[in-house]
Amino acid sequence: MISDLFIAMLWSVSPLGEAKVGIPYALLKGVDIYVTFLFCFLANLLVFPIMIFFLDVINRYFIRWYYYKKAAIFVARRAKVGAGNNVKKYGFWGLMIFVLIPLPGTGVYAGTIAGYLFGLEKKQVFLANSIGIFISCVIVWATTIAAMNGFN
Repeated sequence: MISDLFIAMLWSVSPLGEAKVGIPYALLKGVDIYVTFLFCFLANLLVFPIMIFFLDVINRYFIRWYYYKKAAIFVARRAKVGAGNNVKKYGFWGLMIFVLIPLPGTGVYAGTIAGYLFGLEKKQVFLANSIGIFISCVIVWATTIAAMNGFN
């Protein structure tokens, strides 16, 4: 059980799935539903400080290299296009709504990048990401539990 929870937390920190993959993984492996929610949510929340450190420190160093710069511009454009109109128009609320949609490409990674690109305050971005991820986790968690109970 602990190894399954650890893997679910790794999924929740991963840009490939975030908690949208971590929660169903843990629940399908039989981890307690409340433990799953708490640990996957907190692991997904850890993405914000990691991304802020990356954007403030590491990104500034690597941006000098052509291939990194090309990839960073691609990722920034995707985040800006996905969240751009909402964040530009509604700020905090637009970012929160963007992050709470449990679809690929709308999580904390894209939300943090979009907030960074649009110059929102870090506290606002963190709060919008936190609320958005909480609601997204609730949606994924409840949907997964309902689907599992429907199959039994």
